Amino acid sequence: MILHGVDFSGGADGGRGKIRVVRRDREDRGAAIAVLGAMSRRELLASIERDRGASLWRIDAPFGLPLETLESHALGDSWIECARWMRSFESPRVWRTALRDRSRREPRRLCDRASATPMAPMNLRVFKQTWSLVCEILLPLADAGVRIEPVHAGTRDVVVSEGCPASALRLRGWPCRGYKGRGEPPRAVRREILGRLQAEWAGIATIDRDSFDAAIADEEGDLLDAMLLVADPWSGPVPACAAVEAWVY
Repeated sequence: MILHGVDFSGGADGGRGKIRVVRRDREDRGAAIAVLGAMSRRELLASIERDRGASLWRIDAPFGLPLETLESHALGDSWIECARWMRSFESPRVWRTALRDRSRREPRRLCDRASATPMAPMNLRVFKQTWSLVCEILLPLADAGVRIEPVHAGTRDVVVSEGCPASALRLRGWPCRGYKGRGEPPRAVRREILGRLQAEWAGIATIDRDSFDAAIADEEGDLLDAMLLVADPWSGPVPACAAVEAWVY
């Protein structure tokens, strides 16, 4: 299987040049990961739609909303119904206003609590990513037959799932804060995380010198986040609510 790590952007410019994507071939042991470059949301969607192999695209943004929020808006227990409701709003800002008109609470999903993700899907720092991913990427992919794990069955071998670099770092006991920013110590923390990642991947995959240096130089940590998402994803049973709320892998 081919693994893709996607550091997502919900920026108003369509994420132009901001979305970082990394690729790893699990069958080619020891090979260097490939940095595919910076994309817009339109380019990301087209790349996934064109994919015809057995592959997983792991994206760093919430795939769904908590059941509490769905219930407060009488949306039932269908992920696709929730996604279409979100798309009925003309922008992420209008959607968040509708949420806050009903309640200013920011409940977390079960997967947010289980994986200790940093913020709820409707949080001020995350809501644009949530709305943009669901409305501009996931709904078109669902229509194209792509499997969206675990909320939409699909008909193809291409799978899209939610990931969280901060959760991956916390699970490993590695620094999950302080690696974003200019100068020192953020640069040193990025170097430490990359060194740990190289050690974990010994015999499995490598990070070539150019990619290593680029990830250290990336002050926002986007490339490093994408690299973390091509580690083998979590696997195991998921609770029933994940079919609506989604799950972090």
